[in-house]
Amino acid sequence: MAEDITPPVTTPPAEPARLSRPRQAAAAIKDWVVERGMKPGDRLPGEPELIAHFGMAKSTIREALRVLEAQGLIRTRTGPGGGAFVNEVTEVRARALLANYFFFTEIGITDIYDLRRALEPVLAAELAGNIAEDEIARLEAVMSTYETPPDTIEEAERQRLAELDFHELLASFSANPLLRFQCGFLVSLLKELTICRRIYRRKIPGLRSAGRDYQARLIEAFRARDAGAARAIMRAHMLTAQKIMEQQESVVLKNFLSDAEPGARPPG
Repeated sequence: MAEDITPPVTTPPAEPARLSRPRQAAAAIKDWVVERGMKPGDRLPGEPELIAHFGMAKSTIREALRVLEAQGLIRTRTGPGGGAFVNEVTEVRARALLANYFFFTEIGITDIYDLRRALEPVLAAELAGNIAEDEIARLEAVMSTYETPPDTIEEAERQRLAELDFHELLASFSANPLLRFQCGFLVSLLKELTICRRIYRRKIPGLRSAGRDYQARLIEAFRARDAGAARAIMRAHMLTAQKIMEQQESVVLKNFLSDAEPGARPPG
């Protein structure tokens, strides 16, 4: 019997979705801005010039500018001296846009700390050889706001948010823009998640003192320019914080579900 040499039927890979004409124009304008070395505040050419340069219809160019404005990459102004201007997307705005992406996604404390354990020790090691004394002084100023135990739940919540401010400030000192953004974004999630805010309003013995002790040791490592120690201290800090926060998450969710009606969704 002859061997069947008929090639197997394979499904060709799906072609990537083609960009609409306005989005193609928006991408071309972005590339053009970069090639020309334009800076925030620089004015883009008027519509007639853009139409002539890119060879696209007026409606396409107008829609492309709307796309760029929605992305925060340009801002428009009407009246004398108006037009479209290059705009810088701040880290705060970028974080807010990214947070919107996760709005309908279940993100838990474990998800956040899995990344913090990976990233923040790297951040600490980088800063150990580069952080300036005035930057260390700024960190110590933040630490002074939770030097003593809180008297009220409200003060405890403020102190815990200040502890996160310490890490957000630390991230801002990084020379690596991607590391700076990622670490800062994770901290911002811990500030905003409902479950975290519920935890911060609980009495958690040892949380403040343990966190402050790790931070004080971290500053000692910074002053000693000891990258290895800084990395180890930050990793231990993240492991301890994750354990405490996960324990508290379980307690809060258990209390919530016991008080809620059947079928109620836990806070996210």
